[in-house]
Amino acid sequence: MNRNQSLAPTIRRLGLLALVFALQTVASAEVTLTHVHGLSFSADGKQLYVPSHVGLAVYSGGHWSNAAGPQHDYMGFAATKNGFYSSGHPAAGSDLVNPFGLMKSADGGKTWTRLGLQREADFQLLAASHDTSAVYVYNAAPNSRMSQPGLYSTLNDGLEWKHAEARGPERPPVALAVHPTKPATVAVGTKSGLFLSEDGGNSFRPLGERRQVVGVFFDLDGKELWYSSFAGQASLTRLGWSTSKNAEVKLPPLTQDAVAYIAQNPIDRSEYAIATFERSVYLSNDAGKTWRRIADRGRGS
Repeated sequence: MNRNQSLAPTIRRLGLLALVFALQTVASAEVTLTHVHGLSFSADGKQLYVPSHVGLAVYSGGHWSNAAGPQHDYMGFAATKNGFYSSGHPAAGSDLVNPFGLMKSADGGKTWTRLGLQREADFQLLAASHDTSAVYVYNAAPNSRMSQPGLYSTLNDGLEWKHAEARGPERPPVALAVHPTKPATVAVGTKSGLFLSEDGGNSFRPLGERRQVVGVFFDLDGKELWYSSFAGQASLTRLGWSTSKNAEVKLPPLTQDAVAYIAQNPIDRSEYAIATFERSVYLSNDAGKTWRRIADRGRGS
C-alpha cells in the first residue's frame, strides 16, 4: 500500500466533515429573522424556537435552521409542556384561512389544529400557562365569540372564552404572561408599568416602578416575574412577585433596542434566552449573569 492509498480514508473522512460543516454553515446563513413574534424552548429543552413573519426559526446544537412545516406568519405565539399555541396569517399556498384565530401544534409546528375564530381574529398578544395550558389573548375587535375588545382567557382550547374586566391598568397591554401552574394569575406590561392579577384578569395591582414595560415572563418555578422596560435605555428585572424583592439583570450592550421576549429552558432551568425588538437573540447558561449572542439584528451567528 502506498502513502496515498493509506491516506485515502482520512481524506474521505475529512472531506465528509468539511461537507457537513459547510451544510451547517449554509443552513445557519439562510435563516434570517425578518420579525420576532415570540420566543420559546421546546418541551425537551433541545431547541429554541423563534416565530417570525416567514415561519419558525430553530436554534439547536449551535446552529440555526428553519423548522419543518409551513412558513406561516406566526403572530401571537406561546409554548406549553404540550405544544405551541399561535395566531397569525397563512403562508402562500396554505389551505388555512386568514387570519388564523387560534391554533395549536403538538409536533413542533409541523402541523396545526384549528381551535376557532378563523377569518375573525388575529391575536398579536397571546400567552399560555406552561403546565395548565390556559391561554390568554388580548382581542382588538369584537368577533363571534368575543362581544367587545379586551382581555380573554380559555381553559379548554377555545371551546369557551371568558372576558376579563381588567380593572387597574390605565392603558392597553403591550406584553402578557401567565403563571406556569396558576391559570388565574396573569401579568401585563403597559406603557405605564407592570400589573399583576390573581383573579383571571378581572383586577390588577401595580408592581415595581411606574415605567414603560415592554416584555414580561413568569419563570417556570412560578416564583419570579421577569420584565423588561425601556426609558432611554433597556433594562431587565427579576421580581419576586409575592415578596416584591427585585434584582436587575445585567444585559449585553443594546443600542436603541430593548428586550421583547424572555424564555426559560424547561429542562435546564438555568438557561434563559432573550430576543430584542431589533431581532437580536441571546442565550444565558447562568440564569442571566452572562449572555452569548446567537443572532445579530436578524442574522444567525
